[in-house]
Amino acid sequence: MMYPYMTLADETEIVHSQIIEENNVQKVIVHFERPTEDGFDSARCELPTYKWILKDGYSEEEIAMFEQLLRSNAHLLYKYAANGGIQIA
Repeated sequence: MMYPYMTLADETEIVHSQIIEENNVQKVIVHFERPTEDGFDSARCELPTYKWILKDGYSEEEIAMFEQLLRSNAHLLYKYAANGGIQIA
């Protein structure tokens, strides 16, 4: 299951997975997607390694900005992943 996290000014939607336990490591998958005239630009990163498993349509500068965003928000992404997404009342 993927949970919404935020939408950027360029319409990039950021969503994240629940916590995935694999080899005694708690992982969170973060997906970035932006609509284009021909479909979508997509990128996907695996935390805690910050390994990019998909980069399609985004520039290297955008990927670097996403990685900076992830590094400063990883603690929140793990918190929300453990709690089933952001709980907004």
